[in-house]
Amino acid sequence: MSTLQRLRGSIPPLITPFRNGEVDYDAYARLIEFQIAEGSHGILVNGTTSEPSTLTVAERNRLVSVAVETVAGRITVVAATGSQSLAESAELTEHAVEAGADALLIVTPYYIRPPQRGLVRYYLELTAKIETPWMIYHIPGRTAVSVTLDTLKAIRSGSAHFVGMKHAVNDLGFVSECLHAFGPEFRIFVGLEELSFPMMAVGACGLMNAVGNLRPRALAELSDAVEAGDLARARALHDALLEINKAVFYDTNPIPMKYMMMRCGIIPRNEHRLPMAPATEELAAKLDEVLERAGLPLAAEG
Repeated sequence: MSTLQRLRGSIPPLITPFRNGEVDYDAYARLIEFQIAEGSHGILVNGTTSEPSTLTVAERNRLVSVAVETVAGRITVVAATGSQSLAESAELTEHAVEAGADALLIVTPYYIRPPQRGLVRYYLELTAKIETPWMIYHIPGRTAVSVTLDTLKAIRSGSAHFVGMKHAVNDLGFVSECLHAFGPEFRIFVGLEELSFPMMAVGACGLMNAVGNLRPRALAELSDAVEAGDLARARALHDALLEINKAVFYDTNPIPMKYMMMRCGIIPRNEHRLPMAPATEELAAKLDEVLERAGLPLAAEG
């Protein structure tokens, strides 16, 4: 199966487990094994859910290496290698390629709000010497910049290895426009939980959703159902996930996700790095109610 064909299904953006302020790489490897056992089609390393802006370049690079070594070819590894700095993005990208990541996800540079012509030049310069398939991470709510269809066309014409994007925007129309312009092989991944079923129904090839850290099997089954044309089952799975999907955003991602993972015994603690902070008591109580209604077994607190 080609790399492009493997870019499909549920590819959750893994959280970064911390222990006393340091990245817990052993716990990270266990999370990867959990994803494989639960049927995920791949993993996304250093996505938004991993709190990448609180990690050093060395830490992000090591997480990619741990992921590739742990997966050992069993599922797809996508490495997120973007930053607001071209030099930093280049360092992250070079390492991911050398480490053997199957594909790259490169976020639009954040904070600086570049013009569209700057985005085109940025991506083409960054990827000029690589042959690894790569995608744009489109999340203007975090980066304060959107990409236009003309920009995507310019990048597509200048890079043979540009194959798709993660679309974390409440805009199904743009998905249809991209698929119409680039064809059904253009890989679009859903980046907003609330649009999981609707976006795949109009042609997205899979999910890169934070909730996959907590419910990986359900997301894998949802992706498989859409691909098999079983839209009734996919719709039912989407509906069953609705409350947990909403709960992911009761506070800044991944604060609710890490708490729920801890309560379900997936991770031992919901530690963050400042300026991120753990769930408040009020939020924790609200999330406990969500988990109980979902029928998920709860581990002891703390």
